[in-house]
Amino acid sequence: MTKILGISGSLRKASFNTALLKAAKSLAPDNIEFETATLHGIPLYDGDVEAESGVPAAAAELKQKIAAADGVILFTPEYNNSMPGVFKNAIDWLSRPPADTKKVFGCRPFALAGASPGNFGTILSQNAWLSVMRTLGADLWSGKRLILPKAATLFDSEGQLTDEQTRERLRDFVTAFAEYVASAKAS
Repeated sequence: MTKILGISGSLRKASFNTALLKAAKSLAPDNIEFETATLHGIPLYDGDVEAESGVPAAAAELKQKIAAADGVILFTPEYNNSMPGVFKNAIDWLSRPPADTKKVFGCRPFALAGASPGNFGTILSQNAWLSVMRTLGADLWSGKRLILPKAATLFDSEGQLTDEQTRERLRDFVTAFAEYVASAKAS
């Protein structure tokens, strides 16, 4: 069974990206174990804190979840034409200490997806992640892109993905990524 971890890059309760993450989990085929994770509890990166106390518990827990997954999908919002600071901050903690970077990111398949209320989706945020993932040595899957603009028209007030065409695109995205992850795992 292929283990996929989905991480929402938003802390908001009514986040479109958290709703998209939940929809991905519900639409994942039966041969995929799909776990979700949050960034809640991860403090701002501070080298002094790291030197005194090590990696905070919330970041260490997320590192363990990534290391246990066969592949990871980052559900990224777009803030000011780039990645959210809270998400980048979490990734910075996950790359500490540097000796752990390969264990967490090295050659591990990652994919990007995102929803935005704007007209262009999360294309600029996803592009901003490219250099970060490359620097960390992740295997960034480029088989498909999932960029959802005008997210308010796709989700209901309860955060349910109601647009059937988008549900099918999401299902296809998760399935194709899981197939890629399974083939990478087998080789």
